[in-house]
Amino acid sequence: MAGDVLRKKLLAATQSAAEGGPGADRAWRLAFARAARDMMQLPLDFVGQTVQRLSLAELLDLPPERALILMLEGPEDGLGLLVMSPELLTGMVEVLTMGRCGAQPPESRKPTRTDAAMISPLADLALSNLEEALDCEGDLVWTSGFRYASFIEEPRPLGLLLEDVPYRALSAKLSLQQGARVGDMVLVLPADGRGRKPKLRRNAVHDSVARPAFTAALAARVEAAECVLQAVLSRLSMPLMQTMALQEGMVLPLRDAALDRISFEGLDGRRVAEGTLGQHRGMRAVRMSEADARHPTMNEAATALAAAGMLVEELPAFDFGAAYPAADDLAATGT
Repeated sequence: MAGDVLRKKLLAATQSAAEGGPGADRAWRLAFARAARDMMQLPLDFVGQTVQRLSLAELLDLPPERALILMLEGPEDGLGLLVMSPELLTGMVEVLTMGRCGAQPPESRKPTRTDAAMISPLADLALSNLEEALDCEGDLVWTSGFRYASFIEEPRPLGLLLEDVPYRALSAKLSLQQGARVGDMVLVLPADGRGRKPKLRRNAVHDSVARPAFTAALAARVEAAECVLQAVLSRLSMPLMQTMALQEGMVLPLRDAALDRISFEGLDGRRVAEGTLGQHRGMRAVRMSEADARHPTMNEAATALAAAGMLVEELPAFDFGAAYPAADDLAATGT
């Protein structure tokens, strides 16, 4: 029974991954900015952007006065719009004709077919970039296949030309050349997808399945990771010449060594805890000491070791018998 439930969840997650995920708002910003850069060498920024679902009646009130309205044609005779405000259109035309935005306020005029002919290649390139960006996303279904078809001088005929279906509108405010011109743009496409299906990513797994599995795998890796600590009795420094003169059988005094103060150090040499040297069942052992309140790092390390089950509370008393020499005569390595 549990296996059937899990199988159904995995199947549903795979189908959801095949449909893709929303991303048209982000992809449109990148697609249009990339098209403006490649075709016009124009730097622009999206100051703000919203996504709306509109009816045909609401759509008819969307274009501002004297806006450029480009008709877009897509799959199964679907129609969409790309609308630019007069301020944005003026800035685009100035860049195309003069190479930069003008300093004077834009003149009030109706857009012409010449304006549409100048802007339509930019629109087609941006829509192509949008398809490319959404190749594996669910939003590809309603954004793919649209290209420039014709120019509309005013919004009144739109009620007769467009189907009475729901639409999605990507409304944005654009800043050209760091604020030299600021205007609005709206991309309107039918909300019901008629385009091609997105490609399924290889080994695609939905987030509802992938994230818990990744978390479990990461936890298993972390728990299995080794933590290497060195028990250091003492450290001794000496000149290189004296070190090269060391011979077998020589005894080096370790003045600061103490069997009840063994330092635990990590691979980076940082001291993280203390312990006491002794023996357990005939073998050398180190018992963790109480954390030193003066050393926060040692306190934290001892707490972490205790949580990991590394404190040996049940060990019998340590035996400091003849098996251990005096601290002054210990071996020079000290570890």
